[in-house]
Amino acid sequence: MTIPVLIGITFLVFALARLIPGDPCRAVLGERATDALCNDFIIRYGLDQPIPVQFVSYLQQLASGDLGTSIKHSRPVTTLLIERLPTTIELTLLAMLFATFLGVPLGLLSAYRRNSAADVGTMMFANLGVSVPVFVLGLILAFVFAIVLKDTPFALPPSGRLSSGVSVVPLAVVWGLEDWTGPPRALLDFVSGIYIFSGLITGQWGPAADAFRHMILPAVALGTIPLAIVARITRSSLLEVLGLDFIRTARAKGLGERGVVIRHGACNAMMPVVTIIGL
Repeated sequence: MTIPVLIGITFLVFALARLIPGDPCRAVLGERATDALCNDFIIRYGLDQPIPVQFVSYLQQLASGDLGTSIKHSRPVTTLLIERLPTTIELTLLAMLFATFLGVPLGLLSAYRRNSAADVGTMMFANLGVSVPVFVLGLILAFVFAIVLKDTPFALPPSGRLSSGVSVVPLAVVWGLEDWTGPPRALLDFVSGIYIFSGLITGQWGPAADAFRHMILPAVALGTIPLAIVARITRSSLLEVLGLDFIRTARAKGLGERGVVIRHGACNAMMPVVTIIGL
């Protein structure tokens, strides 16, 4: 079913791009757009062809693995994606680690202390985390940690991946593999783009720590919504498990409450939590 779904999504994106009002040439070139430039633009990108012909050509290009050339950067889109993918992977992993290792304990605490101040506070935090848009939270974090707390031990960089003058030496250079070419060299360069990981495995502790500091605010901003969802799912799942017969049996046998909750309740409550984390 993946193939028809992808074709359907491709068709919807293609159709929406054609149905949106406006001239793509003037949107791209702005004030520099002239009739002559726009005519050349339309012919160059095949926009003068009938819509069905454009769609078939678009599918053929996608099927060959060619995503075209970026109009803004004048470079292949595939190259741009590959260059940015290491940063995306690094940020995604840090955000999910933040959401998981903080969300699960908060959910367990909230269920264990049901209807207490800790439970109410945790759920208020979870609802707030789901409600605040990422771009708003990101701006607030940048303002607090980069401006309000500037020149304090708690200050954090609001942008960029490394501080000025700091660099992570590529793996190929560290390991003396500059002569490698082809896929092996491409893989080394790709992993080198994951600054924290490549810095750790090559012993570049300073650059790795600097890259981690630059990732803290983006990871917190991106991971807050998943954190809130994980905490809520953990709480509701554990509360459901704690009402089952085998939990009452464990308590009747004299097991401590903490052992009942952690060893028996939490382990059986993790299935929906793991599912949510995977999604």
